[in-house]
Amino acid sequence: MSDLLKTPLFDLHEKLGAKMVPFAGYAMPVQYPEGVLKEHLATRDSAGLFDVSHMGQIRVTGEDIAAALESALPQDVIGLAENRQRYGLLTNEEGGILDDLMFANCGDHFMLVVNAACKHEDLAWLRARVPQLQFELLDDKALLALQGPKARAVMERLAPGAEKMVFMDTADLTVAGIDCWVSCSGYTGEDGYEISVPSTRAAELAEALLACDEVSAIGLGARDSLRLEAGLCLYGHDIDTSKTPVTANLKWAVNKARRPDGERAGGYPGSEVIAAQWSTGVDSQRVLLDIEGRAPVREGVRLVDANDVPVGVVTSGGFGPSVSKPVAMGYVSSAAMEGEIFAEVRKKKIPIAVRSKPFVEQRYFRG
Repeated sequence: MSDLLKTPLFDLHEKLGAKMVPFAGYAMPVQYPEGVLKEHLATRDSAGLFDVSHMGQIRVTGEDIAAALESALPQDVIGLAENRQRYGLLTNEEGGILDDLMFANCGDHFMLVVNAACKHEDLAWLRARVPQLQFELLDDKALLALQGPKARAVMERLAPGAEKMVFMDTADLTVAGIDCWVSCSGYTGEDGYEISVPSTRAAELAEALLACDEVSAIGLGARDSLRLEAGLCLYGHDIDTSKTPVTANLKWAVNKARRPDGERAGGYPGSEVIAAQWSTGVDSQRVLLDIEGRAPVREGVRLVDANDVPVGVVTSGGFGPSVSKPVAMGYVSSAAMEGEIFAEVRKKKIPIAVRSKPFVEQRYFRG
């Protein structure tokens, strides 16, 4: 652990009895004494607090920011209203996904939140791709996520005004007496907030949130099972440079104006490859998978048809505490979607089925 980076909450994690593990170059809490199962259910039933300070917060300044960023992202940046946020992608010249991220219009600047393992590469890529803008990695900021059905009530007490925010709103708010930048978003499928706070006051804010009866500290283990139940991708597992927005089943993230028939189609890296796939279809796609029985099907498990012909692979898998059954996602051959599919686990063939919606309902507050 001594060779790993530490977030501003490292001492608090140890004080709370967290089991620390290496993650994206950081020492991060995988679970606390209550364990992953109870942490998962506490987030679904009440409110969970996550340390996501390892992620990259990038401030973007310059002239015509939105138009310039549209040259790098397949999203509608120009149409994003002030104090609003969107899910975005960075793609390479082959249409492969370099990273997924959130981007927000803050008026005189934009904010990007990118994955921890990719943040330095993303920063260098953006500076090279859009040299007319200035990109600053905010190492002096921590990031906390408060997620769950009671998160809104907690924020109403500690940050008046937060209760009026709807999904993907952003605002400058005072939270427990600390000036923060807040977005109404998260990665659990629940209503909630992500809070950017000065690193020097992160522990103070976390302790104020944890002092609320509704809030529990949550580690990476439950964060993974929560996002998987909600059908959300994990970069480096479910999406990477070998996947495009089409093969990753993320066409919904390419807004109408940027689609091949949109008014501002193309102009971003890989747009021609993506447009061709959009038109002709692809050989395989990311899908959610129902598993027969109780045995979890893990990442890397091969998927086969009734004749033992390989038809795909699991990219994320585990047990879903909210649904009391195994949950998984992976890539399946388009030709095999309607037929019988099996997961090969310890020389056994477990029947699986492609499902059309997340394992749990996404409960974002939209007003």
